[in-house]
Amino acid sequence: MLTSIAKKFFSYLLKATILVLAFVFIYHQYLIKGNNLKEFQNAIARLSHKEVTIVMSVVVLLMLANWLVECLKWQYLTRKLVKVSLWECIEGVFCGLTWAIFTPNRIGEYGGRVMFLPPRKRIHGVFAMAVGSFGQNVITNVLGSAALIWFCYTFLHLNGWILTLITLVGLAFSTFFLIAFFNIKWLVRLLNSISFLRKYHRFFDIMGAYEFSELVKIMCFCLTRFFIFSFQYYLVIHLVIPEIAFVDVILMVFIVFFVQSALPSLDLLDVPVRATASATLFAYVTSQQVAVIAAFTSIWLINLIIPAILGSVFIFNLKFFDRNI
Repeated sequence: MLTSIAKKFFSYLLKATILVLAFVFIYHQYLIKGNNLKEFQNAIARLSHKEVTIVMSVVVLLMLANWLVECLKWQYLTRKLVKVSLWECIEGVFCGLTWAIFTPNRIGEYGGRVMFLPPRKRIHGVFAMAVGSFGQNVITNVLGSAALIWFCYTFLHLNGWILTLITLVGLAFSTFFLIAFFNIKWLVRLLNSISFLRKYHRFFDIMGAYEFSELVKIMCFCLTRFFIFSFQYYLVIHLVIPEIAFVDVILMVFIVFFVQSALPSLDLLDVPVRATASATLFAYVTSQQVAVIAAFTSIWLINLIIPAILGSVFIFNLKFFDRNI
């Protein structure tokens, strides 16, 4: 009896700790250090209230669409493990976002999400989620490297042979990621060939359980998400700096994603990374770098912090010590 009470108490303590940490980080980043939000307000001061309202409303709706696609992707990934309802997927995804904001490279997202799976499927769920994350990373790297090649040809005055070398490296890089994703079974075989990891094959094998057609569908989910949040950036940047061409905005956004994905950080520390990358890149097409930084910051706030706050609602639905299969 006492053991059961202790487990319940510890479970609620863990939930409360996660919740408090999430809000402490959000408060520290945006209520104490809110300069970026003030800069965004200054950048849109010259715009009509109606125009700003329409654009930002569309951006918020796209945020919801973005995470709905992610929930559908998560439901699709977990169908090999257990039947999960769409609502349970929504709970898991948003709760994972709350965990993600104060853990390096969003590792906490895995823990928050799989806690909504049956206990015996949680480790399997981590590897199923890894397939989806890998797919998203492939899209970011492939489109990011293509955009980087375009940037080198368009804005950098490099020797022909250097541009050719950059192009070849970019193509090889992209080809490697695509081959690795659509042949993820090779990675499973590699992991199973390592002696001290072989005993965990039942967990690795879930990654190799997805057929080519299923990986194509997973990639479609990833592409849909990538284009949704890329379009969000275009809408806000076009709102504050309408003179920048559509192609320039989209491809530079691809590069910012590419740079940011290569650097380990906390979600809460992504702002300076994105601010530096976006200001440096967009300096080639505009002098309004503060507006660019403000645009990137506002999208970050809408896409990650608002969902993380919403996800805190689901923290207390977690069952750390649930013994049900």
